[in-house]
Amino acid sequence: MAYTTEQIVEKLAKFKVVPVIAVDEAEDILPLVNTLVENGLPVAEITFRSAAAEEAIRLVRQYYPDVLIAAGTILTKKHVLAAKNAGADCIVTPGFNPNIVKYCQELNLPITPGVNNPMSIEAALELGITAVKFFPAEASGGVKMIKALLGPYGNLQIMPTGGISPGNINDYLSIPNVIACGGSWFVEKSLIKAQNWEEIGRLTREVVELVQ
Repeated sequence: MAYTTEQIVEKLAKFKVVPVIAVDEAEDILPLVNTLVENGLPVAEITFRSAAAEEAIRLVRQYYPDVLIAAGTILTKKHVLAAKNAGADCIVTPGFNPNIVKYCQELNLPITPGVNNPMSIEAALELGITAVKFFPAEASGGVKMIKALLGPYGNLQIMPTGGISPGNINDYLSIPNVIACGGSWFVEKSLIKAQNWEEIGRLTREVVELVQ
């Protein structure tokens, strides 16, 4: 089913944390997503940082139809189309590219673009976007910066990503406008490469307990 941006925001707000995933081998995504689902996190942001992303999204859509799939690190219209055709529910970009935003809007595909300053926020608002990714979160001033930006832009719904860890995730989530945080420490590439599903499961359980 196609979700609206509102429905996606609602789902993310329930999960509170989004695994940001890069896989080199598409077939690794199935045991990985199975581990996430079994440990209480039926959501995945599969990033286009590797050539396997499109196929990985297709596999998740096929075998785990109920998992919310975001396609991340989307930089081109070609990426958008590949992600949509593979079955992604929404698009996440590292920065704010008005052409990509407009293209997703034409396709009726929800997009959460990356922002980290007033200029990019105003560009997003101009196109009717209020749900944004704050990236790179820690390097851009973290919790303090988000609180400062919410002064003038109080209607934003924010997903901080970049530098999020068990040590700071609840500081971000304590801000009412923060719906969820993107994190990769519990789905580390090295753990995926080693197919260490047990450790990924343990870390996932830990983060789910931490944020709930």
